[in-house]
Amino acid sequence: DLLVVRLPSPSAEDPLHHDKKKLLEARKLSCTFQVPISSSPVDACKLLDQMIHAARVAHMDELELYFAGGDDYGPFSARNELESLNLLLKTINTLLVAANDGAKGVLQLLVDEIVVRLRSVGLTDKLQMALQTENHEIEDSLLKWGEQHGVKSKLQIAFFEGAGRGMLASEDLGVDDIALEIPESLIISEELLCQSDMFLALKDVNSISTETMLLLWSMRERHNPSSMFKMFFETLPSNFNTGLSFGIDALAALEGTLLFDELMQARQHLRQQYDELFPMLSTKFPEIFKQDIFSWDNFLWACELWYSNSMMVVLSSGKLTTCLIPVAGLMNHSVTPHILNYGRVDQATKSLKFPLSRPCEAGAQCFLSYGKHPGSHLITFYGFLPREDNPYDVIPLDLDTSVHEEDGTAQSVSTSVTTHMVRGTWLCRSRGPPTYGLPPPLLSHLRAALNCDHNESTPEADVRICSLFPE
Repeated sequence: DLLVVRLPSPSAEDPLHHDKKKLLEARKLSCTFQVPISSSPVDACKLLDQMIHAARVAHMDELELYFAGGDDYGPFSARNELESLNLLLKTINTLLVAANDGAKGVLQLLVDEIVVRLRSVGLTDKLQMALQTENHEIEDSLLKWGEQHGVKSKLQIAFFEGAGRGMLASEDLGVDDIALEIPESLIISEELLCQSDMFLALKDVNSISTETMLLLWSMRERHNPSSMFKMFFETLPSNFNTGLSFGIDALAALEGTLLFDELMQARQHLRQQYDELFPMLSTKFPEIFKQDIFSWDNFLWACELWYSNSMMVVLSSGKLTTCLIPVAGLMNHSVTPHILNYGRVDQATKSLKFPLSRPCEAGAQCFLSYGKHPGSHLITFYGFLPREDNPYDVIPLDLDTSVHEEDGTAQSVSTSVTTHMVRGTWLCRSRGPPTYGLPPPLLSHLRAALNCDHNESTPEADVRICSLFPE
């Protein structure tokens, strides 16, 4: 007897649909698998490998498609691996519920193996953050305040060397367990803003966005002794230490880098934004925008708060909006997170749930994904770099081969990709000649530009290509 396992094919609405379908065909991968009920553990695992390969392609993003080599079947990133394994776990668990006794054995074998692989994600990072013994009475009071307002948590607050605050699992947590549940009534969003007198004052002022209004609301609410969110604001740090507030020494160390230019432009933009608002608003609405509260330093603090703590959430109204989530903001980011998908308020419970995509043992730090960000973004808006290799650390390349440098004649470069990228070749499993870990689209471009044969892999061709990237 055979079991049929069907994985969702790449959606036609996916902008990468064509490329994913082409890659599946090139690798002779299907989204439908026949599993003999009598499969041995070895044979079942071989079939599971094929399922995982197909699921990885279905969950690829643009960056992963660009860097996927011809013989590279993954894993491509922790995000991709977690999405793929969770899809398989859900699919096979659904089959297991309705399976007869004969089929349950092989299905349970597949489920157990998927859980083993989920546990292995992130285990390559041997360096664990050292716990610090600190008094976190203030943070514990935030948790108690949250619980009084309906927060449900299987996490506890801890301090970590070099990272500050974070959250530990207070018990063993498995896939799909809810680590944290926040009532929608505790979410700080524009819906809360619209109930304030500040919104009534600003809604007719031209050129002030909702995001800017929320910044201003936070500045005032931070100093409001009767605020419902008083405990939340009291437990926030007085300094966020993001790249936006780097001191002279830190900026001097970055001088001459692209990141330095990005930081200076971002700070200049914020200062210009502040100068456009003040003292204009304090003059127009003196009771709402008091000058001692709406200073430049407080404005920068509010910007850093929203940049480093905000999350994009779909509220029960169906609207996608930027929010602050008390308690949840204490979780640290990782390239290999435990919690990956958390962006929609549950309609039945009117709460935001944080389910695990991979297991987390009691006493281990529970990590959240802040998104697919390069190191420069994380430094600028969060003030840290992840310890793991970050697959989103890429360098864009502008290659203009339309005109020959010597004689001005037009060049013909046979590649459909016009923008290219490079990243650490250690992220690729094909680091030897003739490609040396360079991405296939870039190699195609270089071969065409250097008039190499498409499959040319002679030492002379290797030297010509690699000479473009001197160490």
